[in-house]
Amino acid sequence: MAKTPAQRIKKHGANAAVPQHHLPSVINPSTSRTPQKAQNNSSLILIAGVVASLFLFWYLHLLTLNQLTQLSGGLPMPDSLIGGFDQGFVERLRDATDPDARGQLNYIHKTAGTLFPLIFGFSWLLLIGTNVARKPLRWALWAIPLLFAAVRLWGNTAIDAMMSADAVDAGQVALASGLTVAGWVLLVLSLVAGGAAVFLGRKSASPAARSAGHAQP
Repeated sequence: MAKTPAQRIKKHGANAAVPQHHLPSVINPSTSRTPQKAQNNSSLILIAGVVASLFLFWYLHLLTLNQLTQLSGGLPMPDSLIGGFDQGFVERLRDATDPDARGQLNYIHKTAGTLFPLIFGFSWLLLIGTNVARKPLRWALWAIPLLFAAVRLWGNTAIDAMMSADAVDAGQVALASGLTVAGWVLLVLSLVAGGAAVFLGRKSASPAARSAGHAQP
């Protein structure tokens, strides 16, 4: 019968051969999270967000809002008017639409009209955050898509209130028109901010790539 380590030491003294037992490693190397993996995960989320934003923009502005013109005698919906609108236009639009058409516009605002600014804003925050290292500049660029999302959601509410009111109110029209124009301007500025963030990210990555090339033997 095999002797225990204590019995071997007692019989042979310091010359006893005691087998060494090694505990298995508790760290699974396959689960290690490297900066490269984190960057790849962020890129996948960003690509999905950009694709979803493009789809929602097409669905909202080029499909559903355009289809509603069939219920308004060809008049465009207020959301589509980049230059805003006046009280006369709103009166004509209200006369041309029935409660069912206004209800459909309200439903669009609650679905695609809400999802688009939220998903676009999140995607652009991620785009800027992954490409701009300087904190003050990053926050300055972040403010643009955040304002865009807030203004678009507020504009949806203002347009619905304007369309469902008992009578056309000049103050409601001015608010809804101003928010619509501001939303389009902020959308363009957000696109510019995203392009600037990508440019800055590539510019900062180029010196790092050159340094890594020089460091190799």
